[in-house]
Amino acid sequence: MKKVLSIAGSDCSGGAGIQADLKTFAAHGVFGMSVIVSVVAENTSRVIGIQNITADMIEKQMDAIFEDIGADAVKIGMLPVPESMEAVAVKIRQYRPRIVVTDPVMYAKNGCPLMEENAIDTFIKTVLPVSDILTPNIPEAEKISGMKIASVKDMENAARKICSLGCRAVVVKGGHAEGSALDVLYDGKKFFYYDTERIATKNTHGTGCTFSSAVAAQMAKGKDIREAVSLAKDYVTAAIKHSLSIGKGNGPTHHFWQLYQSGLCEKERQEAD
Repeated sequence: MKKVLSIAGSDCSGGAGIQADLKTFAAHGVFGMSVIVSVVAENTSRVIGIQNITADMIEKQMDAIFEDIGADAVKIGMLPVPESMEAVAVKIRQYRPRIVVTDPVMYAKNGCPLMEENAIDTFIKTVLPVSDILTPNIPEAEKISGMKIASVKDMENAARKICSLGCRAVVVKGGHAEGSALDVLYDGKKFFYYDTERIATKNTHGTGCTFSSAVAAQMAKGKDIREAVSLAKDYVTAAIKHSLSIGKGNGPTHHFWQLYQSGLCEKERQEAD
């Protein structure tokens, strides 16, 4: 069975963060592991409090995974402060996992900041260069690229600029744009486009975490980046379409809808074995 590690913050309400990542890994038939960098008290409506884990403890959690089990892919999510970014980057450089998919989490679905404003420069200097694939939404891509995004052309230009900062590929997600839900992948040479009809629902809590985890899981199983993004897009779209009206705010997606409908296909079962 392939092994995938999530390095991220927790979400006690279960819709985003580590909890969403582990659900996504399980739905894809890979063995999920976690390094928690922050404990977030949040629900579908608001973030109540955040308690960050020390850099030393982050490093020890990563040591525990890599000295024993290892990982076929790593997904990096919420890194709230420069200290956590530097700790993760040091260990990624030390252990050199084959695939690193980074979701530059800056805001919760309700708009609450999850990354300190003054930490963005540290993220660009330390975490971005050790990432193979970055999966920012439009507001995150604007922050990293330093440009306004108002069109598909802008998404392309931002992707080029972000890629030039050190990562191998970028997926600029169009969930915050108008019209259809268009994501743009730049693999360092060419652009690829993934378009689906926008689903009319407020229940999209944790979609960014889920998408990046799905990409990491698919790449751990041997898919190339183009196919991994395509399959992850399909998975997230189905999870949103069948999202759950849980809580008073933005409810979670349904991570296991496809699994409940048909189970793992024979090929996936063989890959898991």
